[in-house]
Amino acid sequence: MPSTLKRSPKKAQDTYVEAHDSAVKEYGEGERAHRTAFAAVKHSFEKSGDRWEPKGRKGPSDAKAAGGRNTRARTAGGVDANASKQHLMDQAKELDIGGRSRMSKSELVDAIQKANAKSTRRSRG
Repeated sequence: MPSTLKRSPKKAQDTYVEAHDSAVKEYGEGERAHRTAFAAVKHSFEKSGDRWEPKGRKGPSDAKAAGGRNTRARTAGGVDANASKQHLMDQAKELDIGGRSRMSKSELVDAIQKANAKSTRRSRG
């Protein structure tokens, strides 16, 4: 199980395991099974620092999740890009992202994604 999920609520871990097991039956072991499992996690959870936290509402978190695997849209790396700007501002504040008050919604998503990646790297040592 990925380290970010080990630091996450049990429900997120269970979602990943169930989706991964189902995907392995459908596609076989490998990257596709892991991507499928993460897609299931992103439906109900969002990346917050080095862990996954429950979202306020279930649903696709970004244009990639909404469009499926054949879309050319970029993923937001676990950030709920469909959340309100206020939610993103609150998350940016929690992550101590400087200059957040002057950022657009897409800039907030990028900054949160970068802060999450940095936090995950730090946790992995």
